Amino acid sequence: MNTHNSPAKIPPMLYGTAWKKEKTEELVVLAIKSGFRGIDTACQPKHYFEPGVGAAISQLVTEGVIQRNDIFLQSKFTPLGGQDIRSVPYEVNAPLNEQVRQSFAISCKNLQTDYLDSLVLHSPVGKDTLIVWREFERIHKSGRALKLGISNCYDLKSLKELYDQAEVKPSFVQNRFYTDTGYDKELRAFCSKNGIIYQSFWTLTANPNLVESPNVAALALKYNKTKAQIWFAFVRSLGITPLTGTTSATHMIQDLDVVNIQLTESEIESISALLY
Repeated sequence: MNTHNSPAKIPPMLYGTAWKKEKTEELVVLAIKSGFRGIDTACQPKHYFEPGVGAAISQLVTEGVIQRNDIFLQSKFTPLGGQDIRSVPYEVNAPLNEQVRQSFAISCKNLQTDYLDSLVLHSPVGKDTLIVWREFERIHKSGRALKLGISNCYDLKSLKELYDQAEVKPSFVQNRFYTDTGYDKELRAFCSKNGIIYQSFWTLTANPNLVESPNVAALALKYNKTKAQIWFAFVRSLGITPLTGTTSATHMIQDLDVVNIQLTESEIESISALLY
């Protein structure tokens, strides 16, 4: 495999591999062959099957379809509270920083790579978040995690504290994009101001009423696209990198085509008005 002298570009959309289980490998192969160049996973056996992601990428590299550095590969350290106690991928009683090291090593083994394009903290761990982050920074400085991020971080104060204390600033925040958090309006503004890319998950699933709204339906008709495509195009217009976990080959192609949809400012505002 190629080294990371020429790291992958950050793609406009990520393929999410949660809950794919034994289908992970074939779906990641399909996603990459469809054109996805960003893959999101986690060292959390309860919800992700990392070895399937690694097998898919290795297969396609061997076949000459891609090189490793064509793929933006993102995985996560999941704290103990987010693990199934029956399948924790690191020593339960090890110090937190050692758990991070073990998790990262297992991710690299599972994914058949010597580096990650992005290493994400799956959720904050209160006052211990900085302990994890310092270990992340050590991995980053070794050249084995090119960028760092945090997920499920909905408290702006906590994000600001991490940003202020971090030597290596977070490049990504990955959150649910939904009404319960006010669509992270203030948090996204902070991200935008500080060069942090906001990644969204549950982008479609959590917003059925908005996806099916008359505003979106009218634009789908105008542009001859699906309502899901218009919604993704709107989300991208906000500077968000959405995740999609579709298992449909047709939807994969449609999702990737979203980059070609250019909504007007007034159209973006008409959908934005529905959010708040």
